[in-house]
Amino acid sequence: MEGEDDPEAELADREVVLPPLAVDDVVAGTAFAPGSHTTQPPARYTEASLVKAMEELGVGRPSTYASVIATILDRGYVWKKGTALVPSFTAFAVVGLLERYFGNLVDYGFTASMEDDLDKIADGTEESLPWLSRFYFGTSSPGVGAPGDANGAGNGAGGGGNGGGEGRTLGLKASVAAHLGDIDAREINSIPIGLDSAGVPIVARVGRYGPYLQRGDDRASLPDDLCPDELTVARSEELLAAPAGDRELGTDPETGLAISVRAGRFGPYVQLGDAVEGAGRPRTSSLFGTMDPATLTLEQALELLQIPRTVGQDPESGEDVVAHNGKFGPYLKKGTDTRSLASEDQILRITLPEAQALFAQPKQRRGRAAAAPLRELGADPSTELPVVVKEGRFGPYVTDGTTNASLRKGDAVESITIERATELLAERRAAGPSSRKKAGAKKAGAKKAGAKKAGATKKAGVKKAGATKKAGAAKKAGGVKKAAKATKSAKKAAPLEPF
Repeated sequence: MEGEDDPEAELADREVVLPPLAVDDVVAGTAFAPGSHTTQPPARYTEASLVKAMEELGVGRPSTYASVIATILDRGYVWKKGTALVPSFTAFAVVGLLERYFGNLVDYGFTASMEDDLDKIADGTEESLPWLSRFYFGTSSPGVGAPGDANGAGNGAGGGGNGGGEGRTLGLKASVAAHLGDIDAREINSIPIGLDSAGVPIVARVGRYGPYLQRGDDRASLPDDLCPDELTVARSEELLAAPAGDRELGTDPETGLAISVRAGRFGPYVQLGDAVEGAGRPRTSSLFGTMDPATLTLEQALELLQIPRTVGQDPESGEDVVAHNGKFGPYLKKGTDTRSLASEDQILRITLPEAQALFAQPKQRRGRAAAAPLRELGADPSTELPVVVKEGRFGPYVTDGTTNASLRKGDAVESITIERATELLAERRAAGPSSRKKAGAKKAGAKKAGAKKAGATKKAGVKKAGATKKAGAAKKAGGVKKAAKATKSAKKAAPLEPF
């Protein structure tokens, strides 16, 4: 067939001419060939295909497409899986609410007609305040724009301003007030999945802290990367059958609140007390990677709830040194300065002197471990800081954590003493900042001054050009004025001619 790669292929919808047949003829099968036919589901929207669909439906305009996509991403209605836009469970709940109670507002015809009305307002053929008044408060005149009621009464075909309804049309305010008491938030946030093997319904709900599954009294959190179309009954039963890990460990001796270990979306954690409406979120802390929720004790939970833990106060700056467990691992923080810790256990065990020693070392880039010193020489008598020999980019050097000094030609790593290292560090401190830094700063200053000078020259040139132009215009105007005066004098001096 034309347009097909395989002309001999038999298409499913190809017409086949039957032989001459009559009523009550018996047809015998001579051969049977099994065949398969598969279809592909529609592809998910990408940003480009979503814009194309909005263009075809007449929704929005090119200047609003980027803001529409940014809004649905920021509010969590969709999330990106590669380039595809995957709807979230929150989107299903919101769309269900709007379609059930405010179907006219999410109708493509209403949105397109509203765009036409906005164009009329921009052209000056329609006034904005009367249009907004009709939209929000409604009107008693037939055929004017208003959202209408939940069943579309009085909404007409256009809905936004060109509707053809009869009688009084409800505005947005009255429409919301009429159905506000009828909306069941629990029902709207419930998305049925199906019946399990025992016939018990499984539903997905959208809660304050994310979507979760519920079957009777059993609950299970839904993974963040799970697409709604992948949540089958079998997958739901697997999630519900997984151990929840919720276990009460005991009571906090200070507050008297219960402490429990729970399974969360980002891993197991301990929680102090229960969530109370209007009282804010209860205090929580994630378990260390080496801890098992099944064997966690009350003493370990009390230690975890102390994080972030104040190690002490730095005697020099007076700032608190605090141990945290962050997204990229455990670390210490003093003001705006931070240092990474080797393990999570150090958060609870590190002392103030150990923390000071960490802050005395130069900060390392993330993922790069500090190289071990080649030698430890002892404490510097002047600063009382430990002095070590390290291997650097340009050779070995001595450092006390704040000042670095390269070894000289006659110095060797194996034979250098603390006295010699102290002498090198003292010379380095007396020399002040690096000349390379000074040269860089001087060069940057010269560059800035050059740019400033160029700007001034350019400005002066523009000013000079303006002055020249102005002078030329004045000279030209003076010449024209002088010529006109001369012409007038000549006319005055000339004798009158007879008629």
